[in-house]
Amino acid sequence: MNSTRSLHAAAILPEDADGALLIGRVWSKAADGPCPVLVRDGRLYDLSSISATVSSLVEIDGLVERLKTVGSLVDLGAVDDFLSGEAGELLAPIDLQAIKAAGVTFADSMLERVIEEQAKGDATRALDIRKRLAPVLGDSLRGVVAGSEQAARVKALLQDMNLWSQYLEVGIGPDAEIFTKSQPMSAVGCGSLVGIHPISEWNNPEPEVVLVLRSSGEIVGATLGNDVNLRDVEGRSALLLGKAKDNNASCSIGPFIRLFDGDFTLEELGRVRVSLRVEGKDGFEMTGESPMEAISRKPAELAGQLLNRNHQYPDGAVLFLGTMFAPVKDRRGAGQGFTHEIGDRVEIATPTLGRLVNWVDRSDACPEWTFGVGALMRNLAKRGLL
Repeated sequence: MNSTRSLHAAAILPEDADGALLIGRVWSKAADGPCPVLVRDGRLYDLSSISATVSSLVEIDGLVERLKTVGSLVDLGAVDDFLSGEAGELLAPIDLQAIKAAGVTFADSMLERVIEEQAKGDATRALDIRKRLAPVLGDSLRGVVAGSEQAARVKALLQDMNLWSQYLEVGIGPDAEIFTKSQPMSAVGCGSLVGIHPISEWNNPEPEVVLVLRSSGEIVGATLGNDVNLRDVEGRSALLLGKAKDNNASCSIGPFIRLFDGDFTLEELGRVRVSLRVEGKDGFEMTGESPMEAISRKPAELAGQLLNRNHQYPDGAVLFLGTMFAPVKDRRGAGQGFTHEIGDRVEIATPTLGRLVNWVDRSDACPEWTFGVGALMRNLAKRGLL
């Protein structure tokens, strides 16, 4: 990481880090492999002696109390040592978990998905469509609880106006959109590059809160994520969702998982405000902030639609809760809206979860993903951890 992309622990840790129970994952040069870690007083302690993977770590009953009272652990170094690359690097704080995402869960993003659909992936048409639809759809969708009688009435109204859409069906209908964002082991962490597919000319970050679930379905913690999206690709056809969402380095998670305990709960998570900042090498800047309270489905409901008797995840799962942002600030010209440029710095933050920072490049210029499940098993076996 060069000096123009430097990060420090104070910039990425939660404001109340001293009282937060934080776990993560790093590539340790000393251990010559990935290690689950406990964050304490700005330092990272190796949890490999308790569990070789994060996915099995969160399966431990009574984990919160165990981590609060754990004795001697190997000190791998300061958070700053990993941000600088001296001791290794921060990885996404998950490993074998399935990486899933809920789509169209906030009113503004619902509106933008309908606009993409109407524009057929053409950013130049989006402004006119937004002017026509926003006064109707924006007012209709805000405050609607998905699957409610009110949602059914809104659906009937919009159908009468010929404004109903497949995106509104999953946005306020009874069944949520739950899709596979990325593959286990493929997510990148804080400080890494995130990738935009070279075919895309209209794309954006999607800042989201990410739930961490045990195989039982219990929600044990949360972190932040960037569900990088290609608006022009998905706009051409919803059947291109996989191509729009799952590319090299297109999924960023971190910096750390905050476990729920007596001081931080799922209810408190539902009240957080998430901020987005994009800074370009061209001097462009875009900022925004939105509340989790605007979500159309409660996080626990979304988790229940993901993991239940009809679908299990034996290694656990993480669930992106949907983006609350719809970046529309013009960048390349009037009426063309927002799209990324190479070198953009993307910052997603909330005081209780910290700050996830990445830089944008083309997906074919980002480091290839080569360390998968097989490589992990061989590494752990070599280190005597299996």
